[in-house]
Amino acid sequence: MRLMRSTSLLVLLTVLAGCSALGAVTGLLGNQISLTAPQLQGYIDRRFPRDYQKLGGLVTLSVMHPRLSIPQGSRRLRLDFDVAIGALGQRASQPSGHFAVASGLRFDAGTNGLHLDQPSLESIDMPALGGAMNATGRDLINHWLADYARDEPVYTFDNSLLARLGQRRIGATTIENGQVVVHLDQ
Repeated sequence: MRLMRSTSLLVLLTVLAGCSALGAVTGLLGNQISLTAPQLQGYIDRRFPRDYQKLGGLVTLSVMHPRLSIPQGSRRLRLDFDVAIGALGQRASQPSGHFAVASGLRFDAGTNGLHLDQPSLESIDMPALGGAMNATGRDLINHWLADYARDEPVYTFDNSLLARLGQRRIGATTIENGQVVVHLDQ
């Protein structure tokens, strides 16, 4: 009897250790993985601020202070960024405005990460430019957004989680009830 209890306790502790090793993943339940906005925020916080040079370094877009949220009832997440635009090789270190993006998410097997899917620029506020942004600035942000969605994950799955999935493959990614849900195929 004592051996049975010890064995049961050992099995339970092993299962709990395996669950805690999932780290940032809220749940790996059945055929899905769930992630919360704070988990994604923790990942993107480590990846900013970022500078992007265009026109051979004549213009620098500094993107900083990302803030990720999942609006109630929405099927898209929202990313708010502060932005600074420098010119003629001068980097702007202080934010000169703000922009917001709404997007779905998709899984990219090349990066093992979740990337923006069909992002759209929701708003731009540039007080330094009289509250609006000129066509050049808007184009610069749209180019950055397209590059970011293609190349940069919003979240990356670690190798230990991918190994735990075994033969299952990551399928569709949806946003449901304030969480990102990654559906697993068999």
